[in-house]
Amino acid sequence: MKKQEIKVAKMSDLKDGEMKEVSAGETKVLLARIGDKYHAVGANCTHYGAPLVDGFLDGERIVCPWHHACFNVTSGDLQEPPAFDSLPCFELKIEGEDISVCLPEDASDRRTPTMTKKSESDERQFVILGGGAAGFMAAQTLREDGFAGRIMMITREDRAPYDRPNLSKDYLQGHAEPAWMTLRSDDFFAEHDIEILREKEASKVDADKREITFKDGATLEYDSLLIATGGIPRRLPFQTDAQKNVFLLRSFADTDAIIAAAESGKRAVVIGASFIGMEAASSLRTRGCDVTVIAPDKVPFEKILGAEIGELFQKIHELKSVEFKLGAGVKSFEGNEKVEAVVLENGERIECDFVVVGIGVKPATDFLENIELHKDGGVIADEFLRVAENLYAAGDITHFPDSHSNGELTRIEHWRTAMQQGRTAAHNMLGKKTAFDGVPFFWTTQFDATLNYVGHAKDWDEIIVKGDVKKQDFLAFYVKDDKIQAVAGMNRDSELASFEEMFRLNEMPSSAKIKNGWLPNVVFHQVSGLF
Repeated sequence: MKKQEIKVAKMSDLKDGEMKEVSAGETKVLLARIGDKYHAVGANCTHYGAPLVDGFLDGERIVCPWHHACFNVTSGDLQEPPAFDSLPCFELKIEGEDISVCLPEDASDRRTPTMTKKSESDERQFVILGGGAAGFMAAQTLREDGFAGRIMMITREDRAPYDRPNLSKDYLQGHAEPAWMTLRSDDFFAEHDIEILREKEASKVDADKREITFKDGATLEYDSLLIATGGIPRRLPFQTDAQKNVFLLRSFADTDAIIAAAESGKRAVVIGASFIGMEAASSLRTRGCDVTVIAPDKVPFEKILGAEIGELFQKIHELKSVEFKLGAGVKSFEGNEKVEAVVLENGERIECDFVVVGIGVKPATDFLENIELHKDGGVIADEFLRVAENLYAAGDITHFPDSHSNGELTRIEHWRTAMQQGRTAAHNMLGKKTAFDGVPFFWTTQFDATLNYVGHAKDWDEIIVKGDVKKQDFLAFYVKDDKIQAVAGMNRDSELASFEEMFRLNEMPSSAKIKNGWLPNVVFHQVSGLF
């Protein structure tokens, strides 16, 4: 393959542990120096295209500044989702002080990880129940790990895996086309022999027989099974299928129905002030709808982010003319097939053209028999995400011993965590004995405001704020028993990426150190020597 040699930098341009973005013709390249060696990979994250130079480099590991995908800077290999493609890796030439990149004519901004082909001699059948984040990542990882048997991914939906977080964001706003939402093309699944059985739902799993029974009566045996069925949206007690203008927001079909309703009627009521409800409110207001948010909470996100940050997001919405009815319970709907008003417990009526209910999800595990479930309906797994012999779980349904919280049983409903668990479960389905130790991370975007959150704090004793919450420029540290459990922030991407690594390495500073003014020095993109 013909390559073009392009001079891009001087050796003295980079210090040890430093990254630099350069241009090689029309191609952006990320240079990194580790010790006396230089490396060149693609400059942008393969997830949403974030500039990796704004991220964090720890040894050979780059953390993306936006959504914390991780890559190896020496090879470009993917290490952590939510990206699922690796970075291109470019050959370097050094002559004197000059660094040149040898660029192929067909240079791409991404590289599909190397995967094994299916072999007829491998008779094993691995089944994945669920076509979401965890299921998709597990299927790809099995092929990356060298599994040559049959892979069957089974989904109750009518489409291949897609970018579920964007349903309530860009897609609902009308800023993303359906084709863009698909994670991988049908050609990808065909090329790598990953079968997707659509519109098929399990009614029973017999772990002893290693057999799945489906609602249509069909059965399927497996050698290893991953349960990654996700969550089912909760409904209000008086909510019925006959109410044609009342919607949940979990699937593509749900969002398409909401979009159609927003095109014919402009008065929207959103019930629930957590992430789905608030993102839906933002997106519907962006579409031009008049939006009222109803929730029993005094402040949005108070139980997750604290009152001060919750008040900030409420203000962001109110400045865009979203109305709030907080500290309010919903008593009933007026209307049968078409809800004309939402009635609050205090008797107030909110007239509407349609309603979006976003009050959380419950684990989709009703089909499991003779398997111990948590009181919330979730599956209880060990550190290897194993539930029973040859049976694993990943994603929203999974309670796992959290290595970052002294093994406390934890269930996390985050897109990235689901992908991390799908990857770990796949390793263990192949006998690798890989304990799950992923660092939780989530993000939310409402109007033009984005908040990132790394770690996990079920509750806290105090929140230490560094910066200015009202100016959307801050870090918030969630402290329990003098230990930092999580960090949230706005417009502090590089610092949050560094905290991702500190959590992973169990090197988070003490809360006293943060109170005394310490913050990471991310100028040189390295953890070493910070403590």
